[in-house]
Amino acid sequence: MTRALAFGIDAAIINAAALIVAAIVALTFSVIDLPGWLKTIGLAIGAGAYTLWLVGYFTVFWTTTGQTPGDRMLRICVRTRDGSRLKPRRALLRFFSLTLAALPLFAGFLMILVDADRRGLHDWIARTIVTDETGVALPR
Repeated sequence: MTRALAFGIDAAIINAAALIVAAIVALTFSVIDLPGWLKTIGLAIGAGAYTLWLVGYFTVFWTTTGQTPGDRMLRICVRTRDGSRLKPRRALLRFFSLTLAALPLFAGFLMILVDADRRGLHDWIARTIVTDETGVALPR
């Protein structure tokens, strides 16, 4: 439950920032007369920027502090199995594995309920573990 709440907080932060940027861009596009094809290109660039923002958000926080703002609020931390911080490549692997775990009706998260270390599919693939801030595995 803690991990889901942390993810919800992170999703709210990510989407709030994206909505503010989108509103500014939309207001700008509304006062400037642009051809339709240029607006389409602008939308594609915006979608790409949002994707980079989403991936970058998790990757940067997991590699620098091991905690996203949502994780920090709920006092949890992502580490490698040996307790060290994630390197960027492992953080990217964890992010894309997280997406993979969510795709089949969130089935990749069911492992958290039965695994002794409460690791989901994404944690298995990236060889990570979620602990409290002191490094102790989360209780069952």
